[in-house]
Amino acid sequence: MIFALPALVLGLRVSVGPAQAQALAADQAAARELDAIVASIDAGRFSEARAQIDAALRQPGLDERERGALEFQRERMRRIRLDFSLDRAQAEQKLRAQIPDLRPEEFDAWDRQGLFESMTIDGDKRYFQRAPSNLFRLSPQALARRRADAKPLSVGPMETLNDHQREVRDAALERGYGAPRRVRIVQSLTVKADAVPAGKTLRVWLPYPRELPHQQEDIRFVASTPAAHKIAPASTLQRTVYFEQPAQAGKPTRFEISYELTVFGQYRRIDPDKVVPAPESAETRPYLGERAPHIVYTPALREFSRKVVGEETNPYKIAQKLYAAVDEIPWAGAREYSTISNISDYALHAGHADCGQQTLLLMTLLRLNGIPARWQSGWVYGDNGYTNMHDWAWMYLAPYGWLPVDVTTGRFDSPDPQLAGFYLGGLDAYRVAYNDDYGRAFAPAKRFDRSETVDSQRGEVEWEGGNLYFDQWDYDYNARVLPTKD
Repeated sequence: MIFALPALVLGLRVSVGPAQAQALAADQAAARELDAIVASIDAGRFSEARAQIDAALRQPGLDERERGALEFQRERMRRIRLDFSLDRAQAEQKLRAQIPDLRPEEFDAWDRQGLFESMTIDGDKRYFQRAPSNLFRLSPQALARRRADAKPLSVGPMETLNDHQREVRDAALERGYGAPRRVRIVQSLTVKADAVPAGKTLRVWLPYPRELPHQQEDIRFVASTPAAHKIAPASTLQRTVYFEQPAQAGKPTRFEISYELTVFGQYRRIDPDKVVPAPESAETRPYLGERAPHIVYTPALREFSRKVVGEETNPYKIAQKLYAAVDEIPWAGAREYSTISNISDYALHAGHADCGQQTLLLMTLLRLNGIPARWQSGWVYGDNGYTNMHDWAWMYLAPYGWLPVDVTTGRFDSPDPQLAGFYLGGLDAYRVAYNDDYGRAFAPAKRFDRSETVDSQRGEVEWEGGNLYFDQWDYDYNARVLPTKD
């Protein structure tokens, strides 16, 4: 979280009086102070950050927004400790479950290569809880050492080329969409017993899709528990169903929704010679330029872009180059987004990234090169019960308009260039979008900071005493593809 600064700070020439100038200087000082706290936390200097926060909170005249920003940094440290929960012995123990004869020198070698995500907090090196399992996605040598009877690494049904992508391509060549799937979704959130005092009201938001012409249509609400609910307006970019329910002593509190919708696959055939720079208009302007904290043109990102793009000027060919470069970053399980101060910069330097991190990096690079880019995310599913959270993007290419981009699924090994590059301009029909932007407000608004500050896929919970984080509740998501009507 960062402060919103007045116009003068953003480089606009405005006239201010003495009182306004004093307030402006105070805002600038507060922003610098918060930046210093964020930097201390990112560097693992938690004791120093706590002292900085305490000192900042003692200052007179803090408004609610400034106080909330400071308190969130204290909460961010708590969340980081939950993610980086393993010491060296615990990390080795988890790895030995899959490499029983692991040698200490092997662990050391992989650690030196940066293959175990870790953070040194006040001098104590801590490993990310998913670092041992992530290793097998980052190191072929480690994968070869994995026990033969270990569970295969999970792969979604659309992560390999199959008949459905061909079906979408063939159906959509003329009009841009086709090969629909009708799906019923059941999603639940269960607050753990005694997470809040009995009788206190739990406020819950569960994701709910928007009607998006030619992408997802004919949404039909089926049922909910509790029955009383409030669906956010269709204009809400992170749409939800809102509930209230009192907690009971010794019992978990469950919230559930079910609904159906029809999802269409997307595909557009692009002629690079027809592509021209996108016009700046009401449609594209919100999706150009920086948007701190996660879309920032850092010096490292500018240099990365220069190396990848070179002298290319055609927007589509630039997009192809950037897509291929980000696709080279290996996928691995991610730490919570709310713990990361700049996700695109993190994806550029961490040596791995998950779908949302790759997507924000690609969006930043596209915008840096004058290509409008916007966020979309939700869940993916399969015919066999597979489900997973997933994030992707859309980019604007004139004269074609908005085109989907799924850089995490990436390119396929196919002699057919349309299928090899299917996800640069195409999407399967096995996904539901719940978010048409990142980091947007709910309706009704959430009072306290969210557990997930970027996305809305699992849900959110709070009560009068504050937000309930992920360790205080569980979630479930089921998708069933319905028979096609003749």
